[in-house]
Amino acid sequence: MYQREIIPAILKWLDKKEVIAIYGARQVGKTTLLEYMLKDMPGSRIISCDRPAAEEVLEDLNLTQIRQLFGSSTNKISEPLTGRNIKFKLFPLSVNEIQSKKDWLWIRENLEQLLIFGCYPEIIDLAYDEKIIKLEHLASDYLFKDILASERINNPGVLRKLLKALALQIGQIVSIGELSNLVGLSFPTVEKYIDLLEKTFVIFSLSTFSSNLRNEIKKSKKYYFWDLGIRNALIQSYGALSNRQDIGAMWENFCIVEKIKFNSNHQKHRSVYYWRTYDGAEIDLIEVENEKISAFEIKWNPKKIARLPNSFAEKYDVQKFLTINPKNFNELFQ
Repeated sequence: MYQREIIPAILKWLDKKEVIAIYGARQVGKTTLLEYMLKDMPGSRIISCDRPAAEEVLEDLNLTQIRQLFGSSTNKISEPLTGRNIKFKLFPLSVNEIQSKKDWLWIRENLEQLLIFGCYPEIIDLAYDEKIIKLEHLASDYLFKDILASERINNPGVLRKLLKALALQIGQIVSIGELSNLVGLSFPTVEKYIDLLEKTFVIFSLSTFSSNLRNEIKKSKKYYFWDLGIRNALIQSYGALSNRQDIGAMWENFCIVEKIKFNSNHQKHRSVYYWRTYDGAEIDLIEVENEKISAFEIKWNPKKIARLPNSFAEKYDVQKFLTINPKNFNELFQ
């Protein structure tokens, strides 16, 4: 098992009265994490809610049936715990988690593989052909099972077409209107599907950073994938980075995801954005913590050194500005 960075934060709450909720995409390692943490806790039980009978009991919120389901493990429950919970999000493996089992040199030597095949725990150590087979399975309707079941979507092909369109636009400002025309769905339906894809941990969005500077773009969003392997499987693209036109966008997606993983795993309360003006000035990643601003430009080519746009520097007090490339991306983890 890869050592998960979130474990110390979760362990602090195990002996408290709040319910602990660990959530994330399918196959990111939630069950493995629970088994690891509970292996030395007598009387603990893991029950899969994919089993219809267990799901029905928990949804009914009937305390008698819940006691029957968990047996003596619930003997301290005497009242509803609605709202009394602590949530932890589990992601595909972070580079720091991979490094804990391997080393930083392995990360540097295998960075291309991580960008192409992603960081799902079951994929990291597979052979090339096995990685593709496993990703094809994950990127099939299995990944969207919860959406398809809960929303009764009759045409999964439309959902896949929408995802492919988003996969081809990572790092770009996305127009919902253009997506609507492309996939043949109404504007509200596209918004609904995107919201569902975010809630089921397939994609996430970055909003713009703005304080009403006259020419700042204020309401647009960019969308990224929580895992690049899933993204590449959706567009059937496993080619070497040297032959790809999308390497810049992939590297941007990778770095932003790793920054978010680090902040979440270490309980850093930071907000992330991108910034752009109508005249073309932009910053790939803005991070705000206690009103302190850090800015990052993300470049695949180490020879490209970005400069902080004058219009941003004149308006905002920037504590730190870095150009992140494959040689120094460990500087994200601070």
